[in-house]
Amino acid sequence: MRMGKIRTPYFRIVVTDSRKARNGLSIEEIGRYAPGQEPSLIEVNSERALYWLGTGALPTEAVEAILKVTGDWQKHKGLPGTEGTLRVAAPKPHKSVAYEAAVKQAMDEPKEGATTLKKKAQEKLAAKANPVVVEEAPVAEAPVEVVAEETPVAEAPAEAVVEESPAPEVVAEVTPEATPEAAAE
Repeated sequence: MRMGKIRTPYFRIVVTDSRKARNGLSIEEIGRYAPGQEPSLIEVNSERALYWLGTGALPTEAVEAILKVTGDWQKHKGLPGTEGTLRVAAPKPHKSVAYEAAVKQAMDEPKEGATTLKKKAQEKLAAKANPVVVEEAPVAEAPVEVVAEETPVAEAPAEAVVEESPAPEVVAEVTPEATPEAAAE
């Protein structure tokens, strides 16, 4: 008996009269089959399947293939291989176990602002989060005059500490043509 959505079929393995419709009235449901999973879900009540095969029920080709996988067909015919070749999916972990693992992992991760990191670690974290692209802006070349003023150094006695004169001052002369306002005009 076919059930399920359009492209995700799900089958019930049923015992029915061959003159009835596929999804019509059935005598007994003895199993189910879902081919959309990996591995396919196959559940068959072996006791009831062997009973109906013993009373003369003839399985369809598809049901016969399923019974061979479970080993029920070999038991009925007396053939070797009664253990079948049924693959079983690994059991899924309980939702609470998955939730606890996620909470534990979240507790191990540092939260931004929740802990204080050393300066280098903060810089690395910031560099990963926001990579900085440095572009040089074009600079308008303006004539620059450097004027250095010399300050006289007074001679000090040999015992006194010699003071250094301050660094020469750099004075730049800005012409009206070099300003951005003048360039826009």
